[in-house]
Amino acid sequence: MKFKNIFKNNTRMATENKVNDEIVDQTPIENNENNTDALDASIEERVEEISKEEQLSQDLASEKDKFLRLFAEFENYKRRTAKERIELFKTANQDVLLAMLPVLDDFDRALAEIKKTDDNILIQGVELIQEKLKNTLVSKGLEQVELQAGDAFDADFAEAITQIPAPSPKLKGKIVDVIEKGYKLGDKIIRFPKVVIGN
Repeated sequence: MKFKNIFKNNTRMATENKVNDEIVDQTPIENNENNTDALDASIEERVEEISKEEQLSQDLASEKDKFLRLFAEFENYKRRTAKERIELFKTANQDVLLAMLPVLDDFDRALAEIKKTDDNILIQGVELIQEKLKNTLVSKGLEQVELQAGDAFDADFAEAITQIPAPSPKLKGKIVDVIEKGYKLGDKIIRFPKVVIGN
């Protein structure tokens, strides 16, 4: 009888252990499902945080790019306006100087005619006035374009008004005579010299 009771007890214990094992085995599965849901939710939150950070960093990069482009455009504008202002200061007197060039030409012609006479005092007086006028215009930035007979003709610096047969083979394609002087203001030629070239 005792043997039967022991067997019953062992069987009952084995059954209880089996039931307990099943409960234990089922509990982690439920916990694992809960943990998986919680893990998925935390991963989604992190992904959302990362995507927000990425979006913010992209927005920041875009705004930084816009700022750099705007800054570069502004620097170019400042350089361009400064250059234009300097050019304006250099050529501000251009109209006045252009109006004075015929007066210089008249002085040259008058001096050439006066030198044909023997009146040295008159020649010295006209030369003095001419030099004073030239010095005043030079102080305002006017320069004469230096060309002489025998120089090579360059269409960028002189205007050919006619061609004549060259007096000598050396003057072929070169300047034979300067009819009207040329002038420049700074680096800009405001009146091209008029020349005759030989062919």
